[in-house]
Amino acid sequence: MVGHASVLIQTGGLNILTDPVWSNRASPLAFAGPRRVTAPGVRMSDLPPIDAVLLSHNHYDHLDVATLRQLQARHAPRIITPLGNDSIIRRHIPDARVETGDWFDRFDIAPGAQAHVVPALHWSSRGARDRRMALWGGFMLQAFGRTVYFAGDTGYGTGAIFRNLRARFGPVDVAILPIGAYAPRWFMAAQHTDPDDAIQIMLDLDAKAAVGMHWGTFKLTDEPWDEPARRLTASLRTGGIDAAKFIAMRPAETAEFE
Repeated sequence: MVGHASVLIQTGGLNILTDPVWSNRASPLAFAGPRRVTAPGVRMSDLPPIDAVLLSHNHYDHLDVATLRQLQARHAPRIITPLGNDSIIRRHIPDARVETGDWFDRFDIAPGAQAHVVPALHWSSRGARDRRMALWGGFMLQAFGRTVYFAGDTGYGTGAIFRNLRARFGPVDVAILPIGAYAPRWFMAAQHTDPDDAIQIMLDLDAKAAVGMHWGTFKLTDEPWDEPARRLTASLRTGGIDAAKFIAMRPAETAEFE
């Protein structure tokens, strides 16, 4: 876990980053906006060679140009992202290797490893005039006989999109799911899951294990910084689910899955 929605996935010799943000603020401004309250769990200089970046959408806490510049200079990774986000990246990093796709488009990362862009219940914008002008989504990573789901940002809605993903891709080995930035619920429910929603997504996907992200790094909404992890533990207990099946990872923590 790097922090927030930034996770380093290592499988079959590949190193894949999700929504990498190393900046101190999730903002277009260096002096204002949500400030980082935990240091990145991996220093940029300590990263292994990065093969690909899975970038879910263009909000500042997910698409960070300063971080992408550093990654380009050090690793020149492939950046796979939903439609429209390439224009933002190439405006700042002309030589970036960006590939875009619609929901359910497939990208071959390496022999035996594919990333599929999948739907999410969310939205996009970088400013006042570009709302929904670029696509948003999550990713289903199928690599060497294992399936990893990275949700990006999403609401739960009726749950149909997650049940459909289970039907399309089969059971998921590891689901990386957002558990924070959910309060007040009347406003955030349509766009961000809370711990109870995330548990239901895990069940809908028939996931063997889940990792909680999107909490504890940037103060974006009203809940206390550590409440998502506490609520997740309590809801797992109430539901009779083994707490080891769904872990709320903190920056610098690692987890291995069979």
